[in-house]
Amino acid sequence: MRIKSRKRYMLSVVGSAVSLLVALATATKAADAPGQAGASGPFKPEWASLQQYQVPEWFRDAKFGIWAHWTAQCVPEEGDWYARNMYIQGSGQNKYHVTHYGHPSRFGFKDIDYLWKAENWEPERLMQLYKRAGAKYFVALANHHDNFDCFDSKYQPWNSVNIGPHKDIVGTWARAARANGLRFGVTEHAARTWDWLEVAQGSDKEGPLAGVPYDGKLNKADGKGQWWDGLDPQDLYAQNHPIGAKPDQAYIDKFYNRTIDLIDKYHPDLLYFDDSVLPLYPSSGAGLRIAAHLYNSSMQLHGGRNEAVLNGKNLNPEQRKALVWDIERGKSDHIEPFVWQTDTCIGDWHYNRHVPERHGYKTADMVVHMLADIVSKNGNLLLNIPVRGDGTIDDQEVQFLQDVAPWMDVNGEAIFGTRPWKVSGEGAPAANRAGNFNEGRGEHFTAQDFRFTTKGNTLYAIAMAWPEDGKLLIKTLAAHAPGIKGKVRSVQLLGSAQKLQWIDDPTGLAVTLPNKKPCNYAYALKINGLDLSASEPTPITVAPASVVVRPNNSGVLTLDAQHAQLHGTLQVETRGDSPNIGFWDNPADWASWNIEMPQPGKYNVVARYAAANDASALVVEIAGQQLAGNAAKTAGWEDFQNLNLGQVEIKQAGQQVVKVRPRDAASWHPINLVSLKLTRVQ
Repeated sequence: MRIKSRKRYMLSVVGSAVSLLVALATATKAADAPGQAGASGPFKPEWASLQQYQVPEWFRDAKFGIWAHWTAQCVPEEGDWYARNMYIQGSGQNKYHVTHYGHPSRFGFKDIDYLWKAENWEPERLMQLYKRAGAKYFVALANHHDNFDCFDSKYQPWNSVNIGPHKDIVGTWARAARANGLRFGVTEHAARTWDWLEVAQGSDKEGPLAGVPYDGKLNKADGKGQWWDGLDPQDLYAQNHPIGAKPDQAYIDKFYNRTIDLIDKYHPDLLYFDDSVLPLYPSSGAGLRIAAHLYNSSMQLHGGRNEAVLNGKNLNPEQRKALVWDIERGKSDHIEPFVWQTDTCIGDWHYNRHVPERHGYKTADMVVHMLADIVSKNGNLLLNIPVRGDGTIDDQEVQFLQDVAPWMDVNGEAIFGTRPWKVSGEGAPAANRAGNFNEGRGEHFTAQDFRFTTKGNTLYAIAMAWPEDGKLLIKTLAAHAPGIKGKVRSVQLLGSAQKLQWIDDPTGLAVTLPNKKPCNYAYALKINGLDLSASEPTPITVAPASVVVRPNNSGVLTLDAQHAQLHGTLQVETRGDSPNIGFWDNPADWASWNIEMPQPGKYNVVARYAAANDASALVVEIAGQQLAGNAAKTAGWEDFQNLNLGQVEIKQAGQQVVKVRPRDAASWHPINLVSLKLTRVQ
């Protein structure tokens, strides 16, 4: 939806403001209530207690979920993080916003919330498409970093029942999912609003409106005569604090209350937090309290069984016993000892019309390969299908779902309800390293690549491509190979009634396929006769990520975001096509890499960064030396520039630790760091 007439807009909001007042009175009164007590039960808000957790069987069986990452940020159809980037002068979304809606001092994100109508939303039709495509669980977005609740929220008056669609989005999704036999989940992202929206406190640095404050500091009194009369923008923006300050107790309590309200209203089977470990952790115990409440309330609801799944990111080995580890836009490179989940998207998280314009969505074959790889490693795939502001998905998204559905019909037996074998596959590993933002690297599958799953005493070998000569050879299943017990008795191709010719000898299991493919993308062989009872995956000791980075053959050492160890509240994010270290608002945070240099030498050090807010100063420490540099302001968060920090001499071969940190608190402004590059000069 676009604003075609400012006059029409102002006339339409008057009636809305009047009808809003009654709802606001109730919501505001509720928001002043004290913190809610958690449900009673065996789980306490401490790690030792939460480690009693056992992943429910429904989640282990489900394997594939679909997510609607849908909020008012989808209205402009300009992609991710619109609510933040519209306040960053010079960014693409800022330019779009000024052109189509007006300057953010006059027309802020609160006004985009008003424009969200969801007027063409057909949740039942969409749910049927998702189910037909194989989804066993559906996940709705309850709130994003923009802090707007997409449900009938008792503690946040800025919600989809009071404003915009005037619909209980989460509640309606929940009914549609459960009516179609899908498990239902919700995602929460609002714990990060405090610093994520600090840009709304700013103003243009140049131009005719330089210095005119954006709307992020408006309060209730400023709304007199406006459509939002009676609402306090600070309930939405949460910017009544100095930039860089830590979240106060009122903010923490409100987030906690909103989340407990969400759990108690909709009883989600899955709750996903877009946070490292848990929201507001470790500075607050609110996340631990929420976890205990979710588990205990699930037990009360299900006769003493905990049916709930709680996703957390960047978990250490002990935390993975208490929560289900989620990897954003990435996956593991081995069979994980605990069930885990990849969350990713076929395009942008929030709807971006430019993606289908350039035919940029993930294809069905990419997602099928991803699903087979993840399931073989004890994981689930949660896939976002972006939704337009009006509640529809585009034709390419519909086609994607329709392309996936026939593959699921044929091969679902090899996916759903399966468990990993002793090895995940044969051929390409499909991930360089377990972690966020590693998807798509090195993934060019051939007919020599297989992924294995099991169900009872049946082994499934999923061939990731169809061989040109019609013949497959699975070397892992060679007769008398170590660890192989029993003997292959039968081999079937799922989706084909034709009897296969096969032979199992010391070179491998050789299978001749029929002339006609039963489906597209990947092809599952059903193998019986082997004794899989003693074929449990070898237990893996999970260690904290600590990868040693080495120079390439040209003597260049690239220290990227994925291989960094992050200290503080830093997180890996993606801007454009570049994973980077982001959320660097706190000058006490720092990053490090373990490196190994094969020989002494001198190296030039270059940082690649973006600093959209202001110039900043950083320091790199290596081999007992410090290099300081001033990172100039860039045109936006995707305008990455190189900063030459100078030369360092490494006098001894062997392992070193490289650290990068702010030079001092006074000169620090947030940056996004893509990499440090050390190039040998002698």
